[in-house]
Amino acid sequence: MEAQEEDVTEEGINYVAMRNLFVREAREALDVKVEKKTRTKYVRESMDEWAEFRKKMNPDNLTHRPEFIVKPRGQTVWEGKTVKLHCTVAGWPKPKIAWYKNNVLIDAKAHPEKYTVESNYNMHSLEIKKCFQGQGLHLKTWVFKFSFFCTDGFCAEHGVTFETTIIDKFEVAFGSEGETLSLGCTVIIFPTVKRYQPDVVWYRNSVPLKPSKWVHTHWSGERATLTLVHLNKEDEGLYTLRINTKSGFETYSAYVFVRDAEVEVEGVPVAPLDVRCHDANKDYVVVTWKQPAVEGSSAILGYYIDRCEVGTHHWAQCNDNPVKYARFPVTGLVEGRSYIFRVRAVNSAGVSRPSRVSEPVVAMDPSDRARLRGMEHRQSEMLPHYSNYIGVVPGEPSDVMVTEATKSYVVLAWKPPVQRGHEGVMYYIEKCMSGTDTWQRVNTAMPVKSPRFALFDLAEGKSYSFRVRCCNSAGVGEPSVSTGEITVADKLDLPSAPGNPVATRNTDTSVVVSWGASKGVTQLVGYYIDCSVVGTDVWMPCNNKPVKQTRFVCHGLTTGVNYVFRIKAVNAAGYSQSSPNSDAVVVKAAISVPGKPTGVTLLEAVKDYMVLGWTEPANNGGADIRGYFVDYRTVKGNIVGKWHEMNLKALTTTTFKAENLKENVFYEFQVRAVNMAGVSKGSVPSAPLECKEWTITVPGAPVGLHVLEVRDTSVVVLWEPPLFDGRSPVNGYYLDIKEASAGEEGWKAVHEKTNKMKYMKVTGLKAGTSYVFRVRAQNIAGVGKPSATLGPILAQTRPGTKDIYVDVDDDGVISMVFECSEMKEGSEFVWSKNYQAITDTSRLTITHERGKSRAIFNSPSLDDLGTFSCVVTNTDGISSSYTLTEEGLKRLLDISHDHKFPVIPFKNEMAMELLEKGRVRFWTQVEKCTSACQVDYKYTMNFDKSTGIIEMFMDSLEVTDEGTFTFNLVDGKAKGTTSLVLIGDGETSNAILIFFNNTKVCFSNYLPLIAGPHFVEYLDFTVTPQCDVLLKYAKIAASERVKSGVTGEQLWLKINEPTEKDKGKYTMDIFDGKDGVKRVFDLTGKDRARVVGGLPDVVAIQEGKSLNLTGNVWGDPAPEVSWTKNEKALVSDEHLMLKFEHGKFASITITAVTTSDSGKYALLVKNKYGAEAGEFTVSVYNPEDEEKEEKKD
Repeated sequence: MEAQEEDVTEEGINYVAMRNLFVREAREALDVKVEKKTRTKYVRESMDEWAEFRKKMNPDNLTHRPEFIVKPRGQTVWEGKTVKLHCTVAGWPKPKIAWYKNNVLIDAKAHPEKYTVESNYNMHSLEIKKCFQGQGLHLKTWVFKFSFFCTDGFCAEHGVTFETTIIDKFEVAFGSEGETLSLGCTVIIFPTVKRYQPDVVWYRNSVPLKPSKWVHTHWSGERATLTLVHLNKEDEGLYTLRINTKSGFETYSAYVFVRDAEVEVEGVPVAPLDVRCHDANKDYVVVTWKQPAVEGSSAILGYYIDRCEVGTHHWAQCNDNPVKYARFPVTGLVEGRSYIFRVRAVNSAGVSRPSRVSEPVVAMDPSDRARLRGMEHRQSEMLPHYSNYIGVVPGEPSDVMVTEATKSYVVLAWKPPVQRGHEGVMYYIEKCMSGTDTWQRVNTAMPVKSPRFALFDLAEGKSYSFRVRCCNSAGVGEPSVSTGEITVADKLDLPSAPGNPVATRNTDTSVVVSWGASKGVTQLVGYYIDCSVVGTDVWMPCNNKPVKQTRFVCHGLTTGVNYVFRIKAVNAAGYSQSSPNSDAVVVKAAISVPGKPTGVTLLEAVKDYMVLGWTEPANNGGADIRGYFVDYRTVKGNIVGKWHEMNLKALTTTTFKAENLKENVFYEFQVRAVNMAGVSKGSVPSAPLECKEWTITVPGAPVGLHVLEVRDTSVVVLWEPPLFDGRSPVNGYYLDIKEASAGEEGWKAVHEKTNKMKYMKVTGLKAGTSYVFRVRAQNIAGVGKPSATLGPILAQTRPGTKDIYVDVDDDGVISMVFECSEMKEGSEFVWSKNYQAITDTSRLTITHERGKSRAIFNSPSLDDLGTFSCVVTNTDGISSSYTLTEEGLKRLLDISHDHKFPVIPFKNEMAMELLEKGRVRFWTQVEKCTSACQVDYKYTMNFDKSTGIIEMFMDSLEVTDEGTFTFNLVDGKAKGTTSLVLIGDGETSNAILIFFNNTKVCFSNYLPLIAGPHFVEYLDFTVTPQCDVLLKYAKIAASERVKSGVTGEQLWLKINEPTEKDKGKYTMDIFDGKDGVKRVFDLTGKDRARVVGGLPDVVAIQEGKSLNLTGNVWGDPAPEVSWTKNEKALVSDEHLMLKFEHGKFASITITAVTTSDSGKYALLVKNKYGAEAGEFTVSVYNPEDEEKEEKKD
């Protein structure tokens, strides 16, 4: 608020200053003209000029393009110092200001430690703190080159002001090393100017990205895309899309996280990152890198550095022992050759994967590199001609110093001598241990070419002095001045532990973590943030690339879970101790004030009051809306009054009756929403509304439009009836829809007949398309005005969306279940029937448990038919519905009965088998059972539960055994019964009647008389004196039409010219008493493919018309469909379209028929049971030709 007041004050002062400037100029001009003109002429011209001045004083005429009054100047500054740049800008309205460095936008808010930007009354300044050239060469001065940008938005070249809108924005993204990731946004620039394209720039951490083998960019004219190939941790960061136009720029940013790839060996560290080369010379380069976020199962012991000559694939390890520092001097390079480097971390578990390779670097003297770039070395003018020094021993080097000193190595640097000869010089390095006067040459085998050298194998803790000698073909020169004693030890300390972290809620999947910076740290690389679920000791990295700021948003967390966080700092020496753990925080969206309500409309008007309605805000701020406040102001012509509060107590509905108004007076209204966090900003004011009694007869506009169950292809729209019914009650509604991008002409009705309900499910939507909706009410007098539009609503199924499902438990209880994994504090499940609150609690019992709600039917009946829906409050519209139909209810009741009274299924019912010596075996087989299954019978039974076979044996059958044999099985709640009835027929001792499950099977010599195919002889058996049982096989009566037989191992049955009497199921059983095989064939003829109607015999059609015919097809399985013309197969194209829908309807469409389309057509259908063709003839005629023929006749 203070910033807004300052802006208003500044703009007011600017306006006054501009006005006074014009007044002063006008009056001075008038004063000059008074001296030269008569009074009459002066007065007349003065009035004209004063009128022009008054016209000029109109605010619209005060505008002028921005311009620099004082431009920023280039500066030369000492390294490490602070510089401040100033400029003065004029322009009206107030110009937009932006500072750039080397064409890269400076974001002072993102880097407050580096930049400070101030703007006061058109005076603008940029302060740059601690100026430095960068790592590597340390220079005394640095020249800054900055550009300054200001604009009022108007593009004089094209005569328009470009407005840029970025939509379909990429969100926070996650990827893993080795994957490919694409980011993209759709950009709308209005107005459209032919052949004009904006400048599209992508940034990572405020650094512009250039196309490379890792980075691909694309601009289609409407969509900007960035593709990151083979992700590495170096690619992690804040990505920004910047659209530059000649009227300004628009930006959008989101973070990209790159997870480590899976390690090959458990416990090894992950790969280091950001390998760079510095201070390259003829045979020497310094390689640096950043430590990884995860050390593995143990602390990192050090790093191996590998090098590879460009153009080869041979990697050579540069160090025998791991180095602890994240900085290492590599020597022994061949001058003029290019190298790339990589780094591997090592701990007690093993060695990590290698890092991404560095950029290639050439082993070359810096002065030669500068010459190759077309830059003349500045010291060349100071050097004498080489020809004067040929054959002369070079002088001594100067400024020998230690640039790096660790316990592993020492790096020396010096300046070449002025006297060195035309052939150049090389160098010998000598060392002297403290307390002695003995100088030892370090590189005795080969002098070095670069003025840099790294010394290894020095005694840790000892002090040494160093000096350098130059040499060439003429000899070795005098030594340089000694460096003085240098102790071999680490000069860089580990960073101190960061301050206590504070975690605060941000979104449903992210938390903001801030902490105190490490104190006294030198050469800080950044911070790593770790998180852990409360109750576990597993720590996971939140970032895999160190960040330097002390605030970070940790994304990718699980909603509703408690986390703690810790921080560790890192520099080249290693990691700091971890900070203390933060307090636990639950991951859920932070509560903020709600968004603005929308669509303030007039619902009814009387002489002294008006009824208003509005739509609730799309964003409730993470908490339920507690109410609304309405403000009003009067409007007279183009003059509006001040806003006044209408209600002091918050409203709980989205309608309000504004009373005590004056008749025929115009008012404007705005609405503000309130939740537990505060009051929102006011909505867009309504149009001026006149307080005048309505005399219309049609109903008013419906209110309270909202949507539920948003899916890819459907959505449910709900509304409330209008407050004003008109002269008769509302008797129905019409729902309209259009795509959000379409104009007003895009509106169309969802249905033709009026809808009596206050809801409707809209289907047939396009996934990924946005739609808007409106509703109109109808009474006897007609259809009223449409409601305020609802939307845009994106037709897209939310990830993780679940639907209501029906469950029948073991006790047969039927219930509907809805689950939600995104429950927030205060979220509740709300069930409704036909989208109305459930008032009859006797029908349903509702229970809730850990993100799951269950609605149990107390006594399911036809009274429960309808659509049941469930909504989760305080979420982004999570909802679902289930429609219970009469057919569905019957199916559920059948399942419930089966669960209440389960039956043990039998694979084979009880049967009898005659064994040797007159023994009899009764047996059956259950399909499945548990180990608890028991058989209840008075005789001894054998029950093999692994196969399900139950057996009972009798030594012989007697007349007294006549009766019913029953096995009763019990398996928990499940029961099963199978029976076999044995009775004698009173005629022959060999004949037995068996009643098998109430079906009579007779073994006798009885031969029934059957006209059709029948058994000539029933299966019979004879018992011989030796107690052998002879079985006779049954035959099927043969005739000219019905034949059967055996061919080899095949049994066959042939029916010639089958009739309706032959329909039925034919079964063949082969059984030996223990195992059996059954084959069933259903000869009903109902599944054969057929054309059942829809096609005419002859079609006569005029040339140029379109022909569309649909044939009804039947068959199971669904038949294959094809079309022919004059016995030639047809193929679908632009002129001829063939369709087959729902397995039942085959259609042919011929657009703009010609005489060549005449002919004999056929629809062919075929499945495995048969084929059929539906034929018709098409005749195309031309009326003009027929008239000519009639005239000839």
